[in-house]
Amino acid sequence: MERIPITPHGYKRLEAELRQLKTVERQQVIRAISEAREHGDLSENAEYHAAKERQGMIEARVMELEDKLGRAEIIDVSELSGSRVKFGATVLLVDEDTDEEITYQIVGADEADIRNGLLSVTAPLARALIGKEAGDSVEVITPGGQSAYEILKVSFN
Repeated sequence: MERIPITPHGYKRLEAELRQLKTVERQQVIRAISEAREHGDLSENAEYHAAKERQGMIEARVMELEDKLGRAEIIDVSELSGSRVKFGATVLLVDEDTDEEITYQIVGADEADIRNGLLSVTAPLARALIGKEAGDSVEVITPGGQSAYEILKVSFN
């Protein structure tokens, strides 16, 4: 069973989503199905079919979240240190072409939010950064083309 690295914050977010699905959204869809059944013929009842489809999506997401939480390896970034980039590291980069500075934290795939500086550990840039340290340069092929970055700082906060 492959472990999934995740920060404590990311784990709590997944738990909260699972709790919301189980305690609120399941109940809402059950009520919607019940109400739609009262409208008669189910074969031509669009509300019934939409509610059943929504129920299937909720149950699939519940199963996915339960699997991910069961395989989660919670990594507390505050306990990490070192000079090399690894999961949980906050990395200050400079784009070697534009001189633009960018900061990313390497996080689990389910926590990634590039607009907020949270880079998935599975992203091409993160994979290129892992194991490197301040002063190293990396080249990475992204959907936007090839880019080169220099690592200015590696920290764990």
